Amino acid sequence: MSKPVKLSNASDYEAFLDKYDTFLIDCDGVIWLENIVIPNLREALSLLRKKGKNLLFVSNNSAKSRKGYKKKFEKLNIEIYDGEIFGSAYASAYYLKNIVKFPSDKKVYVVGDVGITEELESEGIRFAGAAEDVKFDGTDWTFANIKQDPEVGAVLCGFDININYLKYAKAYTYLHSNPGCLFLLTNDDSTFPASGSTFPGGGAIAAPLITALDRNPDAVLGKPNKPMLDCIVQKLSLNPERTCMIGDRLSTDILFGINGNLGTLLVLTGVTEEKDILAENARIIPDYYISSLGDIATLNT
Repeated sequence: MSKPVKLSNASDYEAFLDKYDTFLIDCDGVIWLENIVIPNLREALSLLRKKGKNLLFVSNNSAKSRKGYKKKFEKLNIEIYDGEIFGSAYASAYYLKNIVKFPSDKKVYVVGDVGITEELESEGIRFAGAAEDVKFDGTDWTFANIKQDPEVGAVLCGFDININYLKYAKAYTYLHSNPGCLFLLTNDDSTFPASGSTFPGGGAIAAPLITALDRNPDAVLGKPNKPMLDCIVQKLSLNPERTCMIGDRLSTDILFGINGNLGTLLVLTGVTEEKDILAENARIIPDYYISSLGDIATLNT
């Protein structure tokens, strides 16, 4: 397996940028670390725009909608435009409406947070669950309260800070009682990094349902899975040969690009170290790697 090309000077940066028209860019670990912007990142993004490049920020975090992400970009004083954000919550809503052609007389039961419900609402898809099932302490409740709802045509599961047994019981019942009910995950990340540690992610939230049902999801929308790229390609009419995925995680960002026949650029400002891709037993290898995406801002000087 060939070694990745390291970008380390202005000539490297120019040659790399000339190969692509569109860049799909992960957020955490590439643009920022939690609430700290990567050095020279703003200048790097400005340079890409000046060169006429198309930017799309692609995230597996389903807790935020496009509206929520835009607020974070603006709070961090990072230039952002409508149509430049494609999170797993929006991918899920887009997939239901435009790929699945989800019937208007059906609704989605949501195990997840406001990011998912905001995106379903934006696509005109009816939903239940989410916030309405948060206040549950088991008082005056029996299993007889859980009934099949023929209007539920899909269960969509994502990260849920307010997960509880009621949500699991309802989601299980809808899927178990109706084999035609779609089972979708916004993403299957087992963990995510925060505050110098890792915590259970969307995949961990979905695991009890997968175990209880003895059934795999019908589709997983987040990186590295193909349905997310299918949505992006359909919506934006991308040319994969002129598109590059930029990320800090091999198993999600870089594999997403590889699976979609895109170019790939790994940045070393997140969870992956240079030794991880240069090792003899390395399995996921990007086309290129760079210390930081902010480094290309030197082309402005």
